[in-house]
Amino acid sequence: MNTPLQPIFLALSLAGLAFTAAAQSPEAQRPAMRAALEAAEAGRPDAAARTALRNNPVYGWLEYATLKRDIDRVDNATAQDFLRRYAGQPVAEAFRSLWLPALARREDWSTFLANWKPTDNLALRCAELTARQALGRADAQWNSDAQAIWRANGKSLPNGCDAVFGALAARGGLDAPLRWQRIEAAADEQQAAVMRAAAQGLPAAEQAQANDYAAFVAAADTRALAWPRTDRSRRVAVAGLSALAKANPDAAERLLPQVADALALDADQRGKVLYQIALWTVASYLPDSARRLQAVPEAAYDERLREWRVREAMSRGDWPGALAGIEKMPPAQRDDSRWQYFRARLAEKLGRNGEAQGWYRGAAQSPTFHGFLAADKLGQPYVLCPWEPNDTAQARSAIARDPALVRALELFKLDRASWATLEWNDALTRFDDTQRRLAVELAGEAGWFDRAVFSLGKKPEEQRLYTLRFPLHHGDTIRREAARNALDPAWVAAEIRAESVFNSNARSPANAMGLMQVLPGTGNGVAQRIGLASYTGASSLYDPDINIAIGTAYLRQLLDKYGQPYVTVAAYNAGPTPAARWLGQRPSHDPDFWIETISYKETRDYVARVMAFSVIYDWRLNGDALPLSDRLVGTLQDKRKAFVCNTPAATAAGSR
Repeated sequence: MNTPLQPIFLALSLAGLAFTAAAQSPEAQRPAMRAALEAAEAGRPDAAARTALRNNPVYGWLEYATLKRDIDRVDNATAQDFLRRYAGQPVAEAFRSLWLPALARREDWSTFLANWKPTDNLALRCAELTARQALGRADAQWNSDAQAIWRANGKSLPNGCDAVFGALAARGGLDAPLRWQRIEAAADEQQAAVMRAAAQGLPAAEQAQANDYAAFVAAADTRALAWPRTDRSRRVAVAGLSALAKANPDAAERLLPQVADALALDADQRGKVLYQIALWTVASYLPDSARRLQAVPEAAYDERLREWRVREAMSRGDWPGALAGIEKMPPAQRDDSRWQYFRARLAEKLGRNGEAQGWYRGAAQSPTFHGFLAADKLGQPYVLCPWEPNDTAQARSAIARDPALVRALELFKLDRASWATLEWNDALTRFDDTQRRLAVELAGEAGWFDRAVFSLGKKPEEQRLYTLRFPLHHGDTIRREAARNALDPAWVAAEIRAESVFNSNARSPANAMGLMQVLPGTGNGVAQRIGLASYTGASSLYDPDINIAIGTAYLRQLLDKYGQPYVTVAAYNAGPTPAARWLGQRPSHDPDFWIETISYKETRDYVARVMAFSVIYDWRLNGDALPLSDRLVGTLQDKRKAFVCNTPAATAAGSR
């Protein structure tokens, strides 16, 4: 059947079209391509404009945008022609992921199967099973494939799988053991609704027991005391008690002994619940934290809870307890620069200065937040071993010509980041380590700075690519606005690196916008306060100059309120309410202990990251740096620290 789209794409497929734009470079065509994409996405495709762009490297994505707009009206011939012409490219697979659901909606199962490719997408996998069933291909393999999805996990599955499982049950492929397998997996995931759904089809008595299990997982209570003493009951009991521990650790602690006695929970099962009770108590530093941590069997501890044991002791100023907690860590965890540093700090608190010096020396070899603090304690320069590869022009040129990379960079410049990322990831599957690094360099030159964050680090030495990993863009604006607000420009650059990796179009799920991820409400308030006439609304936050002006003024506002940079950074990330709570809980803690005992992992890591980034940006801007221990408290005096890389050990450490 002809549709309004068919003549357009038949015309676009004709060879030998003569047009002058074909000779233009992608850069010269960029305004026209941007306009054509916007028109296609708005449902106003311009055939003449598309014809002029036919030789553009991202032309396939222009076709894709037009097809996507009316995916349910695309005829099969057009769709299959598109897949044929772009076979092996990300745009073809992006289109396939849209077209297959459209075929399923109109129940064109033959075409669906003819264009099927294996995928991890569970909705599409269920649609493929529906297609096979509709065409009479529901054989033993069909049963096996459907059962694999049933067993995939204990979470809710797409609605399109319901009919598949109904058919599987009708064919006798969902027996009681399979149903119980999913019920148990759902209990582990604390998914009571999934448990109830999986129980449908069980014999009446078993279904009643499964529903009772689900009720316990949803809201643990004494019903478990009447359960049979089976492995299944014990598994569900642990899941339900763990869920209760997260919501109400006091209630979980009261219920655990009763359930444990009634069902004969073993030490491992009790330990799992005690772990959750302790975790969700200490995560808020509740009064019973120390006692509940002590109740957890050592065998139940993992890296996460070992760290919380140390933080909890730090929060109370229990320096011997905190040091004992670090000593109980396995070597691989204990030897991280963070815990080497705090091992030294705590030993120093306890008068064990000789031991402290050795641990400081170990930590100081790492170019990290805690490594820099350790170097300050020792009065030593910072260890930093930059790597600036000397690649040939031929190697760079070869990578620059890679078609997928060309498309990725052009799409990025067209503000189509998700499409650009698909092309980027496809290109990287074919690149070796050197080619991948060269691609990151090219991305940085195009302003796509976050590729260095997401694509480097596969090899330890790539951590030493500081120029790539710590870009410096909009430098004049950063210096000007930092000076206007009496802030260190290295701190401002570090905030931008942590917030957006210098992507001026960044937008978070919380609607924070631009380089410094400013919320529109904050932007409005700060712009009014400082009289920023160029600010005309939320969209202005995508302008680098405006965003940096507002972001730095807001930093100054927070610094005036809190007085200390490290608290200001915490408030910038978490907001004023949590920052005020942490200050109230531990007002006399030293900055390093205060930061480490922040209860939000994101903020705890963020503060350390921004302050360490500030040191590195100071080095990038000035060749030396303000000592981190001074920077934390805003002591902006003339004392500066040098950077060295003069020993094999330091060189190795610099690669972290």
